[in-house]
Amino acid sequence: MKVGFIGLGNVGGKLSGSLLRNGFNLTVRDLDKSIAQPFLDQGAHWADSPKAMAEAVDMVITCLPSPAASAAVMEAEDGILAGLTPGMIWAEMSTTDEAEVRRLGALIKARGGEPIDCPVSGGCHRAATGNISIFAGCERETFERAFPVIQSLGRRILHTGELGSASVLKVMTNYLATANLVTLCEALVTSKLAGMDLNTTYEAIRISSGNSFVHETESQVILNGSRDINFTMDLVRKDIGLFQSIAERAGLDLEVSPLLNEIFADGENRFGAREWSPNIVKRLEEAAGVDVLADGFPDEMVDDEPEYPGWEVVPKGLSRTPMVAPPEGVE
Repeated sequence: MKVGFIGLGNVGGKLSGSLLRNGFNLTVRDLDKSIAQPFLDQGAHWADSPKAMAEAVDMVITCLPSPAASAAVMEAEDGILAGLTPGMIWAEMSTTDEAEVRRLGALIKARGGEPIDCPVSGGCHRAATGNISIFAGCERETFERAFPVIQSLGRRILHTGELGSASVLKVMTNYLATANLVTLCEALVTSKLAGMDLNTTYEAIRISSGNSFVHETESQVILNGSRDINFTMDLVRKDIGLFQSIAERAGLDLEVSPLLNEIFADGENRFGAREWSPNIVKRLEEAAGVDVLADGFPDEMVDDEPEYPGWEVVPKGLSRTPMVAPPEGVE
């Protein structure tokens, strides 16, 4: 299958690297062609426009910073829709609004294409090694057709149901990660003020009921001081804002979500939209007059797990046989 990839940023560039590493015939595009040069040097092709890409490949993947960017790439005069051929798959790997992905998906279907929303979760360090998790919302037949490509991009792959369902679940998981980050910041600063050793504090959380994926990643770069998790405050605001919008459309008044939105609006105003998201801890550090730092922690996360071809995760209670099962001894 010939694959096209539009958007070579923090996540998209790493996912594109997985496609090249796994031998796919890859065509790439980004607004900044210089970003694409390393991929071209490794044998990828360049598309002069999204239209030209759609005409040349069997599957176009978009990984862009906002729903507006995805819409522009799709609907411009030289966009994907202008070059779409029947049977082409469009896979939206951006974190986006489920209503918008359904709208664009309807345009794809009307022209004979097959849409998937398949956002990723697990951090840029796992995107780099093909060990990230992927949600896929689409028709089952489309999922099975696209699976060989998706399994080269991620490890645990969940077919979430109809188009748009993956986007709902993605912003929900990002919302939960944000809530965890904010509470970890509070826990670390409080522990510092209580006179606790922060290396010991980190381990106490790690081996206890307070542990989480966010703690084992973001707490480390907080304590190192780099705060570099390859994710910025404006992206957090976008994601938790999308989650809040889902709740509002459902008529649900949330309590924690509005507070998280306020906290990150304040953080973005103080420190800048492109500040690393773990530096939300600076709000508390400044208020308390302390630095939450400790020796021995990395300045960025690196995935050292072995790379496996991805497999399908089947929800409990479903009798469906997965397309591919995990390797023996791996969950």
